[in-house]
Amino acid sequence: MNLSEHYNQLYKTSSEAISAGKYAIDSELKNESDSRFGITLLIRPSDEVKANMQLFLNELKAIEPKQYYYPDSDIHITVMSIISCSEEFQLTQISPNDYIQLICKSMVDADKIKIHFKGVTASPSALMIQGFPTDQTLDNLRNKLRENFKNSELQQTIDSRYTISTAHSTVMRFQEPLQNPKKLIEITDKFRDFDFGEFDVKNLELVYNDWYQRKSTTRVLGNFGLR
Repeated sequence: MNLSEHYNQLYKTSSEAISAGKYAIDSELKNESDSRFGITLLIRPSDEVKANMQLFLNELKAIEPKQYYYPDSDIHITVMSIISCSEEFQLTQISPNDYIQLICKSMVDADKIKIHFKGVTASPSALMIQGFPTDQTLDNLRNKLRENFKNSELQQTIDSRYTISTAHSTVMRFQEPLQNPKKLIEITDKFRDFDFGEFDVKNLELVYNDWYQRKSTTRVLGNFGLR
């Protein structure tokens, strides 16, 4: 996949829909009884990169204060959704150590991962910072994880919703009707090619998480350092 083309097409389609008022509100964001949980392997961006992301979010908050903004603690890149969030899944159904061992096995030959965040894109219900791996290391790790989980008997739903191939971070979701959709798109256009920075991934986290990766409900199951 050409990531630039993918992000560009996503932005073109979604920004036109948002401008026309044809966006989607996530009604589950305010549902306090939302019990969708899963298991995710993820990357946390560096503090410097997250500080740059807040420059974008602060401008959005000034015109759309009622939307849902990810705090620094929740911003992430999904490496692999191992068990997709659902109401049916509970942590007691699995042995986390089995997953930790399989991930360790998958990372034996993993090289350093570097991610460059540049520009923003959108979906009909959210805004994302565009992430670009600087080489094939992340793809290689994902393929190794797919192969090893497929050949195991561990519970997993890898690629069941879609085959993950991007490295974006979702930073804002629509939870209320937009006050000024056109102004929102003006700001996203302004940051369309903004350089949020590059960072070396120091470690990966295996977490038990809710749909929105809220820190308050997330439980870290494993931490994996990269060479």
